[in-house]
Amino acid sequence: MNNPKKRSNSWESDSPPPPRTRARTHSLTLLGRSVGRHDEPRRRRRGGGGHRAVPLRRLLRVATIACGIQFGWALQLSLLTPYVQELGVSHAWASLVWLCGPLSGLLVQPLVGHMSDRSTSRFGRRAPFIFAGAASVAVAVLVIGFSSDIGRAIGDRTASPRRPRAVVVFVIGFWLLDFANNLTQGPCRALIADLARSDQRRARVAYAYYSFFMGVGNVLGYATGSYSRWFTIFPFTLTSSCSVSCANLKSAFLLDIVCLVFTAFLSLSASQEVPLTSSFRASQFGDEMNPSEQTFFCELFGSFKYLSRSIWIILIVTALMWIGWMPFILFDTDWMGRDIYKGIPNEGQNYYIGVRMGALGLMLNSVVLGLASVLMDRLCKKWGSSLVWGLSNILTSLCFVTMVIISTVVKHMKFSENDLPPNGIVISSLVTFTLLGFPLAVAYSVPYSMISYRTEQLGLGQGLSMGIMNLAIVLPQVVVSMGSGPLDALFGGGNSPAFAVGAIAIFASGLLAILALPRSPPVVSPRMHA
Repeated sequence: MNNPKKRSNSWESDSPPPPRTRARTHSLTLLGRSVGRHDEPRRRRRGGGGHRAVPLRRLLRVATIACGIQFGWALQLSLLTPYVQELGVSHAWASLVWLCGPLSGLLVQPLVGHMSDRSTSRFGRRAPFIFAGAASVAVAVLVIGFSSDIGRAIGDRTASPRRPRAVVVFVIGFWLLDFANNLTQGPCRALIADLARSDQRRARVAYAYYSFFMGVGNVLGYATGSYSRWFTIFPFTLTSSCSVSCANLKSAFLLDIVCLVFTAFLSLSASQEVPLTSSFRASQFGDEMNPSEQTFFCELFGSFKYLSRSIWIILIVTALMWIGWMPFILFDTDWMGRDIYKGIPNEGQNYYIGVRMGALGLMLNSVVLGLASVLMDRLCKKWGSSLVWGLSNILTSLCFVTMVIISTVVKHMKFSENDLPPNGIVISSLVTFTLLGFPLAVAYSVPYSMISYRTEQLGLGQGLSMGIMNLAIVLPQVVVSMGSGPLDALFGGGNSPAFAVGAIAIFASGLLAILALPRSPPVVSPRMHA
C-alpha cells in the first residue's frame, strides 16, 4: 500500500485516508473498483506500462482525441440552436431540444463507465467504446447536416416557415450525437486516469493536455462555424431545400468527420491498452458478487455511501457550476444574434451576422482556453486547486452579469433592425466571451483531476468514478434545459433571465469551492520525464 504521507505533495490531496478495515476493503471491491490496493503490481501491469510511468508524450497523443470530439461540439454549440429555429422551432422551446444531452448523459456515461471497467475485449477496456462513439458521432453529424434535405424528401415544403419532418430528423440526429459524445468522452477520461494511475501530478498534466486539445478543437470548430463561404468550396451542399446557412453547416460537419477520424486514430494507436483477462476480472468481481449485486444501478448508487465529504463537496460545486454554464452553452451565439444584433431567425440578416460574430467570440474564448490549459499545472501548484477553481467560478459569474448589463443597454438603444449595433457593444461582448475561456479551462480539467484522485483513494474504477462525476453535470443541465427557454419567454423573450440565474448559481459554487474544499500548501513537485 502506498504511504499516505507521499500524497500530501499533491495540489489535490485531502488529509490522508483512514486505515481500511478488511470489511471496508471487501465492500469497496463489490462496488466496482478494477483492482484492489493489495494488487497494485497487477494493476500497474494492466495499465500498459509495467512499473514504469507512461511517458508524457504518449499521454499527449492519447489526449488528441479531445480535439476531434470538441470540433463537433463547438459546431453543435455555435450553430445548432440558431439552425433549429430556422427549421421552425421557437426560441422558447429550442432549449428543450438540448434536453437529450443531459438525459443521455444521465444513463450513458455511468453505464459505459461500468461496462468499460469490466470489459475483457482484446482491444482493451476503453478503446472499443471510444471507437464506437467516434463512429456514432460521424453518423450523427451527417444526419443533422442533411436533415433539411431528408425532410423535403419525405414531404416537407421548402417555402413553409415550419418544416416538421426536418425537425424530427434533426432531433434524431441531435440525440444520436449526444449519445455518441457521452459514449466517447467518459472512456476517454477514464483512459487518461488509467494511464496516469495514482500519480496525481501526472494525472493533472494529462487532464491539462486533454483540456488543451479541447481548446484546439474549439478554435477549429468555431473558426469553421464563423466562416460563411463554405458553400462555395463545397457547392454540392447547396440545394433547393438547404439554404446558404444550412450548406455552411453541412460543410462544417463534413470537415468535422475528417478531424475526428484523424485524432481518433492518433489516440487509439497510442493507448496500447493491455486487455483485462477474464480470470482476473472473475477474481475481482465474479467470485464476490451475486447477480443482483452486479447490476449497474446497484453499483452506481451503492457507491454513494462510500464517498468522502470532500467528494460530495466537489459534486455540489460541480452541479452549481453547470447550472451557471448551461445557459451560456445553450444561447451563446443566439444571445449575440438576438440580444446584441436585435435579429430574428428567418427575418433579415442581422441575426445570422450576430451568430457568426458569436462564433468568432467563442473562437477567441477557445484560444484563451488552450493557453490557460498549458498554465493550469503551475497555477494549481502555486495557489491550490480549490482556490483556482473557486476564483474562476466567481470570474464566470461576473462575466454573466456583464452580459446581462450589455443586453439591458442594447435593449434601450435606438437602432433599426437593418442597422448594426455600435462597435463598443460588439467589442465588449467579444471581450466577455474571450475572458470566459479561462474559467472554462478550469472547468474542463480541475474537477476531473480532483475527483479522479479521491476516487482512486476509495478504490473505485475510473469508469465508474467518471460516471458519478457526470451525474453532477447532467442533472443540473436537465433542469436548465427544461426551464431556461420558458423563463426567458416569461420575461420578454431575451436570454438575460437565464444568464442572471446562472450568475447567482456559479457565484455560490465559487464561494463553496474556496471555503469548503481543502487546499494544500504550494510545494515543488518532482520532475517528470517525457
